[in-house]
Amino acid sequence: MSNIEIKALFPMPFVIVRGLLSPALVQSSIESICEATTGANFKSSLLHHTEIFDPSSQQPYCQFDEIIMPRLMDFGALLFGEALNWSIKEIWTNLMEPGGYQAIHNHSNSFISGIIYLTESHPSSRTVFHRSIGGREFIFSNDNPNAEMGAFNGNKWVAPEMKPGDMVLFPSYLLHEVPQNQGQRRITIAFNAIPERLDSWGYAVSFNSYRSGQDQ
Repeated sequence: MSNIEIKALFPMPFVIVRGLLSPALVQSSIESICEATTGANFKSSLLHHTEIFDPSSQQPYCQFDEIIMPRLMDFGALLFGEALNWSIKEIWTNLMEPGGYQAIHNHSNSFISGIIYLTESHPSSRTVFHRSIGGREFIFSNDNPNAEMGAFNGNKWVAPEMKPGDMVLFPSYLLHEVPQNQGQRRITIAFNAIPERLDSWGYAVSFNSYRSGQDQ
């Protein structure tokens, strides 16, 4: 009798960290963030963002660096096969009121992106991740009530329920969105990270964050 093996060829890592922040840190972060100045999203007036900060320069973000870094380094080793030095390039907060949404997008000029959830998210506003759009190949799909969607044929994936203090990490190129929020105010912290350098057989590229630029 023959044996069949199914391989997930060239999979993309996605990490969920449960309980990254303590309840006390979650609450103090919410209080600090709610006092901050924000600007409206250009597509949804019910979604507001704080300024983009160097995480070492502003409360409450400077508290997160030490907590996030070990997870960031582990995820970077999954992406690049080597334990590299990483830095959080920029960090900001998203405040989504009932009726707000975040349009589909990805994050440029970075390699790892993350979301820290500070409040419960209504099922309608769970983060949705999408398979890349476009390419030079013809695209055919079999998307109908009889088709069972899975990792090999699905076009999108809805993140599971996230509790306050949970974090997700994903490659920055991954498209994602937040559908219209039908629940209470939703608060998340988002950030982008870069490695100190990448080296491909002697062709090395170095990257500087805001912080490293200030140190020079």
